[in-house]
Amino acid sequence: MEEVILVDQDDNAIGTMEKMEAHKRGLLHRAFSVVIFNSKGEFLLQKRARSKYHSAGLWTNACCSHPLPEESMEVATQRKLRQEMGIDVNVAYAYKFIYRAHLDSDLIEHECDHVFMGIFDGEPIINTHEVEEWKFISPEQLRLDLNKHPEQYTYWFKLIFDRHFREANNSENQIKKQPGIG
Repeated sequence: MEEVILVDQDDNAIGTMEKMEAHKRGLLHRAFSVVIFNSKGEFLLQKRARSKYHSAGLWTNACCSHPLPEESMEVATQRKLRQEMGIDVNVAYAYKFIYRAHLDSDLIEHECDHVFMGIFDGEPIINTHEVEEWKFISPEQLRLDLNKHPEQYTYWFKLIFDRHFREANNSENQIKKQPGIG
């Protein structure tokens, strides 16, 4: 039974709850999203496995999940990148935001989502229990596809992508300046 960390609006931990119960009740909890670019500036996307408990079969960022209680975000992001994508790469914290969305299966995603970014030029070795397929895609192609087929992407990724285009130069320059990123 996996637990999530419940938080207040300021991201202070206030307890834990079983993951599915938190999603059924729509309680605010801590999460993370990892956005990976290659050296050409293309996004690494994963298509969520059809067996996922929500947003199955949708395209999203390279990795997204929840830290375990008492687990740091740095450890959690590395653990899930390896588990889902077979990637071992350093990532850097970029920002966090809160969102609430009604999803399929009568679940409510209410998360304080910590976004991390990194650079990776290899080929992922996906865990097919988590990921159906993957691809690198240019920001321009991705923007076109998001506009044409928004229903094929996760709610949170659309928010991340929108912010990326508002702050693209700033975010990418920060990543490239971070020592040990890549």
